[in-house]
Amino acid sequence: MQQFTTQLTIETPGQGLHEFTMGVERWLGDTGVGQGLLTLFVRHTSCSLLIQENAAPSARRDLERYFSELAPEASHYEHDDEGPDDMPAHLRAALTQTHFSIPVMDGGLALGTWQGIYLFEHRTAPHRRTVACHVMGE
Repeated sequence: MQQFTTQLTIETPGQGLHEFTMGVERWLGDTGVGQGLLTLFVRHTSCSLLIQENAAPSARRDLERYFSELAPEASHYEHDDEGPDDMPAHLRAALTQTHFSIPVMDGGLALGTWQGIYLFEHRTAPHRRTVACHVMGE
């Protein structure tokens, strides 16, 4: 059994779903792990991780629109230290996930045909986000 870790940096231009599946696959390939478990963890409180549809851009747009309606930017939030998108970003992150695991099979991610790995940026300004990666296997 072997373990490998790394951190991936994702530059976001602002709000939205930003796919980084290929970066994870490249790193996983470099580890040589054929069978195991990959865990991803985003190290921030105003963005999140999703496994989501990667073929139809309309699915991403609908998700982004849904979350902007669910937790809109507004002046009624007490926490607004970094602007009107601050608390809505935290709410959106609380409703999604900051980590998940994906099985590794035959040296690749056991994702479905139309699944991709996304960083869901909830802030309006560009950010540099860090995702910690850990794979364990053989």
